[in-house]
Amino acid sequence: MRLHEARKRLPVLATPLPRTKGRGYHLVEDDTEAPRPALAVWEFTLACDQRCLHCGPRAAHARPDELTTEEALRLVDDLADLGVGEVVLIGGEAYLRADVLLVIRRVRERGMTCSLTTGGYGLTQTRAEALVEAGVQSVNVSIDGMQQTHDFVRNRPHSWERAFAAIAHLRAAGAKVAVNTQINRRSRDELLALLPLLADAGIWAWQLQITCPHGNAVEHDDLVLQPYHFLELFETLDRVLEECEQRGIVLWPGNNLGYFGPFEHRLRRRQKRASGHFTGCHAGHRTIAIESNGVIKNCPSLGGAENTGGSWRELDLKTLWAQSKELRYFRERTLDDLWGYCRDCYYAETCMSGCTAASEPLLGRPGNNPFCHHRALEMDRQGLRERIELVRGADSDQPFSAGLFRVIREPVDPERRRTLGAVSVDEPRVSRREVWRGPGHAITPDLP
Repeated sequence: MRLHEARKRLPVLATPLPRTKGRGYHLVEDDTEAPRPALAVWEFTLACDQRCLHCGPRAAHARPDELTTEEALRLVDDLADLGVGEVVLIGGEAYLRADVLLVIRRVRERGMTCSLTTGGYGLTQTRAEALVEAGVQSVNVSIDGMQQTHDFVRNRPHSWERAFAAIAHLRAAGAKVAVNTQINRRSRDELLALLPLLADAGIWAWQLQITCPHGNAVEHDDLVLQPYHFLELFETLDRVLEECEQRGIVLWPGNNLGYFGPFEHRLRRRQKRASGHFTGCHAGHRTIAIESNGVIKNCPSLGGAENTGGSWRELDLKTLWAQSKELRYFRERTLDDLWGYCRDCYYAETCMSGCTAASEPLLGRPGNNPFCHHRALEMDRQGLRERIELVRGADSDQPFSAGLFRVIREPVDPERRRTLGAVSVDEPRVSRREVWRGPGHAITPDLP
């Protein structure tokens, strides 16, 4: 289906589209029901016009069995019936399927908020106008640092220029535009230089998240932050927050950016209005993820059998959500599923080791997460730091395939580090495919 054909199929609106619920909408019928997802993140296609070095799903070409237009429209109805308040369409690159317009319209007709995340490489003025005509309410454009860094990471020449052009096209078409930025070793020192450019481009919000050690990032692990980088990073973020407030831009921290340092409340007060702080991973609890072939997951940034509940083509969405153990895992886990530093942390019961998409691909098992500001500060007070080291590469080129890392704890002082070496090492652990609950056990990294 071509873009002009999809636009012709959009129903003419006799009345405005219904008011939408948003991700704050959360329907629970009674205490026996599984909590309903407020947010659905839908990989609409795996096809992509960039080849990003950090890409978790290793997006490039469409899956051979992606949902048809008719199936996608039925799935929208099922999401609405399940109680979802917002649908975020991602990729790959969602606009590479022209029928995304029909899905956007159906999402809006069913009273759900619809947003879209894009790299913007091929987002022309015509495409921008079509997305707005269909009913998209906010578009999030990915810009990962200044031009040289962004083009390197996105693995396409002129990608940075095209991303800024996409922002202009979308705003001209009437869309609200936000920006997502991956914080990696190259971009971490460019945030303050990037901010005024984003402000001048007219964005309303800026989401920041760290690069996770999965997918293509395993082969480019020199992009992934070291845990000890969090000390300087959060000093920078304090200045970024101040400037965002002055410029009227909402700073939105990703779930993998934290936790519980001195800036926690300031960082999350808009996002976590009830608590004012991070409240744990919501995969399979308030979030449901969909792959482009109808496979249902607990998190859009996790892969593997341990995170896949089943296929929507084979089981209805309500059954998958309520009954699959993979989607229930994070609703049911306890402190006994944590291990390492996180198990004994003061914030353990609240944080539950932070973002699973950061910790599980790193160490093979969730429950211990060194990507943490509080933890980095506590290490520093003891004269220590933590760093990660890749010990085994990804075992396949499948979406979200991961390697294995270890966490090395060592003195901050270079001379003591040279003479003493590592104080302790957290080796990777057995996956949940083998040991479903509990902390698991360490594995020998050189095993296949």
